[in-house]
Amino acid sequence: MTAQRGGLRGRRRPRACPTFWLVLAAAVPLWAASPTVKVRVGSAVLDLPLERYVAGVLAGESSVFRSDAALRAMAVAARTYAIHLRGRHAAEGYDFCATTHCQRVDMGAITPRLVSIAEDTAGELVWFEGKPAFTPYTRDCGGRTEDAAEPYLKGHPDVYCARAGTETWQWDGDPVTIVKALAGSGLRAPQRLEGITVVSRTASGRALTLSLVGNGETVRISAGSFRFAVGRELGWNTVRSDLYEIQSGGGRILFQGRGAGHGMGLCQRGAEQMGEEGRSYRDILAYYYPGTAVGITARGLAWQRLGGESVALWTTQPERDGSVLAIAERESRRVMERTNWPWPAHVEIRIYPDLDSFRNATGEPGWVAGFTEGRRIQLQPASVLRSRGVLEQTVRHELLHVAVESRAAPGEPVWFREGIVAYLTGPEARGGPGTSPAEAPARRAHGEARRAVAGLVGRYGEATVLDWVARGLPPEVKNSSTSQAATKSR
Repeated sequence: MTAQRGGLRGRRRPRACPTFWLVLAAAVPLWAASPTVKVRVGSAVLDLPLERYVAGVLAGESSVFRSDAALRAMAVAARTYAIHLRGRHAAEGYDFCATTHCQRVDMGAITPRLVSIAEDTAGELVWFEGKPAFTPYTRDCGGRTEDAAEPYLKGHPDVYCARAGTETWQWDGDPVTIVKALAGSGLRAPQRLEGITVVSRTASGRALTLSLVGNGETVRISAGSFRFAVGRELGWNTVRSDLYEIQSGGGRILFQGRGAGHGMGLCQRGAEQMGEEGRSYRDILAYYYPGTAVGITARGLAWQRLGGESVALWTTQPERDGSVLAIAERESRRVMERTNWPWPAHVEIRIYPDLDSFRNATGEPGWVAGFTEGRRIQLQPASVLRSRGVLEQTVRHELLHVAVESRAAPGEPVWFREGIVAYLTGPEARGGPGTSPAEAPARRAHGEARRAVAGLVGRYGEATVLDWVARGLPPEVKNSSTSQAATKSR
């Protein structure tokens, strides 16, 4: 028995396959329970799947990257940043804005390459002490990253950024314009600004506190607040970083600096250099967030591949999960024998070592036993499925979805595809007394789909109905009362 997010309507989508009799009460983490984020883009609030949001951030923040490794590192950092700071604009009714205040998003500039990078790293986060880390990033650290409160964000020389050739810049500011820009952000300054000096610096040499002088008045202000206020009003190409010297005189204020951004965390210029030197995205993340772990759980997952004739099995515990490969090989042969279909190439099964890692990777609740997308099947721990007596049936069910989806004609109704799988899987088990209320609509929908297909088999024969998967439903079936009833039930 299967279900899709949002029921069984609409075009073909990634789909989740719950075994509804598998009732699990464990809490679902935030990033698994709601794998979407609300993003304000202009005047609209978009409800985006997390990985689509990540692709949009890549388009907005790092579309010019040449290195795939650097892009993958950015994808993991951006995803973790979103998970860590989700709800930043909750009081305004959404999670994030689409500007650099959160992460810059450009949905119109998403390319197939950026989508692929997001999907390649799907579910991966940067972890510290069992929680998603705070993963800021900066355009150019100027050769040295900045300190932050977290132990994995200590400033250090960045040899890769230095090798890439850090940016140098200067900005000749008009005092009157600067005062107006500060006022626009609610910051106080002398009415007639005559000069600015750096009062204190961080360990990396960045300006920390500024002194604004004029009309016999001195006002102190944080360098970060100054930069953001000027950037918002006059453009982000003015004061590009806090790593600068200031010269005041002749009615002008000259900033001369290097780098771009706040300097904390991953340096994009350095990451790009690391990638071009052949370092992996995990190397990049380890360099800029030392002491953290990368993976879909806090421990990370070290996958090992077990190769079969029809299916490849990926597991972190081959000694425990190796028997599942034999089950998958046997079930794939049964599918071919019953349907007389050729078996699709490159089918793989991933078995997660625990429920948390499965939920984190798929975004599915505990009562969902498997998740299939394309030719990749993701399963809860085999020990959990086996203990409830559903391991073989779950494997058969997911393999049938791979077979059907790889063969289905364009536009084949979802109810028919789901019903074929449910029919071929065999009798469904009943829900237990602790069945989640969220299961009920999916259970009803799939029961209707199963019965609709069984009715077609009784009328036309199994071989004919299976042939319709690739050829498409004939008009008399599409327009039949059985078809309409199955569709309306969803």
